[in-house]
This record gives sequence, C-alpha cells and structure tokens, in this order.
Amino acid sequence: MAISDRSPLGHAVAYPNRSDPALLFPIARAQARAEIGLDETALPFIGADLWNAYELSWLDARGQPRVAIAELRVPADSPNLVESKSLKLYLNGYAHEHFDDPAAVQARIACDLSSAAGSQVEIALIESRDFAVLRIAESPGVPLDDLQIDIADYGPPQPDHLRAAASSSPIEEALVTQAFRSNCPVTGQPDWASVQVRYQGAPIDHAGLLRYLVSYRRHSGFHEACVERIFVDIMERCSPQMLSVYARFTRRGGLDINPWRATPGFGAARSNTRGARQ
Repeated sequence: MAISDRSPLGHAVAYPNRSDPALLFPIARAQARAEIGLDETALPFIGADLWNAYELSWLDARGQPRVAIAELRVPADSPNLVESKSLKLYLNGYAHEHFDDPAAVQARIACDLSSAAGSQVEIALIESRDFAVLRIAESPGVPLDDLQIDIADYGPPQPDHLRAAASSSPIEEALVTQAFRSNCPVTGQPDWASVQVRYQGAPIDHAGLLRYLVSYRRHSGFHEACVERIFVDIMERCSPQMLSVYARFTRRGGLDINPWRATPGFGAARSNTRGARQ
C-alpha cells in the first residue's frame, strides 16, 4: 500500500477536538535512504530536522486560549520522520484542551512525537509574550543566484553537474541559493526552500552546484530525503573534508521543516532563525 493511501496528506479530514497521538503518521526513513545507498547503521552525517509549528493553541485552567510557537528538533538518526499533515492535525487537537501550564503541553507533545519518531524529540515553546524577540535572517554565504549562467536541467537531480578543483588548495566557504524547489511525493505540490552548502575542501564549482540544486525542480521527495541526497551527492562527487547542508523550507499548513545534515564535528547544531519567506 502506498504512503498516499495511508497518510492524511492529500485527503479531506475532520479536525479533532482532542489531542490524539494516533493521528501522528510516522514514515520510515530507511526506504529513501536505501535509494541513495545509505546504511541506517552507519550514517555519514549527524543532524536534525528543525520544525516550527506556528498554529499551536490550548486552553488554560480558566478556559482562556493561549498560543505559542513550538520548535521541534527531530534527530536525524531517528528511525522515522513524521508526516506533516498528521502533525498539523495532531497539534490542532490541543485547541480545546485545558492545561494547567505550558510545561504540561510541552511534555505531552514531546512524549507523543518521540514515540512516533522512535527517538527523543526536543521541544521548546515560545509563548506570545516573547514573539517580539524573534528575528528574521538568512543563512550566510555566497549567493549562487547572482551567477549569470544558462540552465536547462530541471530534473531528475543530476549529480554530474557537481565538480571540485581537486588540484587546488582546500578552502572553507558557504554557498546559498534561495531558488530551491522540489515537490511533495504524495500531493505533487511544490516545496520551496533556501539551501546553504558549507564545506571544507577542494573548491566546488559554483555554477555546477547551482545547476545541480536547480535540477531538483521536478523531483519528488520529502524535505529530509532531499537534503540527505544533496549531502550524499556532494560527498561522492566533490569529496570535501567536511560538509554541511541546511535547507529552510517555506511553511505549509502552519508548519515549516528545516533539515540539517553535516559531517560529525563540523560546527554545532544549527540555529533556528526564520528566513524572510518563512
């Protein structure tokens, strides 16, 4: 049975009046990883999927609505990712439930998501009184979109575009595009993102990297799988000593997903600063 037959994504569903962990729809990462030659027991990267849920609300002990933004960090080595519409439905179930304090909400969500993902999910709640301190900033790096090059390849992903000057001295740089697009494998709807590639090693050809990233434009894949494919292809074709790939996808249904994968030891866990399009 296909994912689309079992998932709420792409189907009309009724919104729940209670939080129900049975609504969460886990998807095993193993199949997408096997397609790009990854062994689940020996992943070449560390990382996390950083989720932001902008439509979280509950009732306090007096029945007054409270709102918060939930930041979720799902570890990259968890067996499962959680399908986004199922998470939206699950979180909307909190809107009519009473909680004595935000900590109780946080604990419930962390418990249910950790069970679905098969690994400990970290959660932080940003309450409405703290919204004013949130900021918008883009991932730093050389903007690939300023290149004046011809592009005619929009999919499937073409790693042949990737090349590095192996005879040159190693460098460290970050490269960024705002023009990344892939497609949901269930609904076919477009997914938009900014992508930062940071590496240490032989200089990577900027034009080739941009052509490669643009070649995802007709590719169907979940956000997390796209980032892992990018990581694997760059490692195989360019052989950097260290590599980080970080994508920040625009929100859909009150959620955005921001996968980050990196070679162990290459920088701390990524910050979760929202981009202008998020």
